[in-house]
Amino acid sequence: MAEKMLEISHLSVNYDAIIALTDENLVVNQGEIITLIGGNGAGKTTTLMSVSNLVEKEEGQITFKGMDITNLAPHKIVRMGICHVPEGRHVFPSLSIDENLTAGTLGNPKMTKGEKEDVRSQVYDFFPRLKERRTQNGGSLSGGEQQMLAIGRGLMMNPELIMLDEPSLGLAPIIVDEIFELIQKIKDSGKTILLIEQNAAMALQLADRGYVLENGRIVTTGTGGELLVDPQVKKAYLGI
Repeated sequence: MAEKMLEISHLSVNYDAIIALTDENLVVNQGEIITLIGGNGAGKTTTLMSVSNLVEKEEGQITFKGMDITNLAPHKIVRMGICHVPEGRHVFPSLSIDENLTAGTLGNPKMTKGEKEDVRSQVYDFFPRLKERRTQNGGSLSGGEQQMLAIGRGLMMNPELIMLDEPSLGLAPIIVDEIFELIQKIKDSGKTILLIEQNAAMALQLADRGYVLENGRIVTTGTGGELLVDPQVKKAYLGI
């Protein structure tokens, strides 16, 4: 049986009078791709922000590899091996690709110089387009290239769990296909992935398991294949 890496138990989050999450329970096992799907405002981004402790929680517990991280400082959560690539890319526009990647290593101060170079080499293997342009400034890249750089920068800290928030948002279909292929390669390299993705069909095809969020509550869960053929999921999120 796969080792439980991340567990969210009875998590509730409110933004003043707005209920963002209610009694959320989910598990991410080592080596899985888990996807969260749901409409805007369903609580998907709040879930990731809760794991990173960027929002105040009403109640609940979050554990990582058996350790309670519910109230741990965000930088300490990063150093435990959790990388959060938020929606919107947020690359450093005036830094080169190579410098952006170097900035990613700050999340793991224990890495040796040799380990950093090994990870950089792996990142460039994942993203050969970035390697070709390593001296080019991040701000001059296309949207798809900036998304690749944001993911690559997250990988530079050599995380065990990488959380991706809407990695395909606003990208051309051909680039979306490329991003999903890269996510599969990252999983194949041994990483565990928690994915939020507007393209529910592609996310479920890739995911081992998924959770469906509606109005801050998990209403359905199952394997990616099970959710792809679930009549309610098909009607609400797959346009079928």
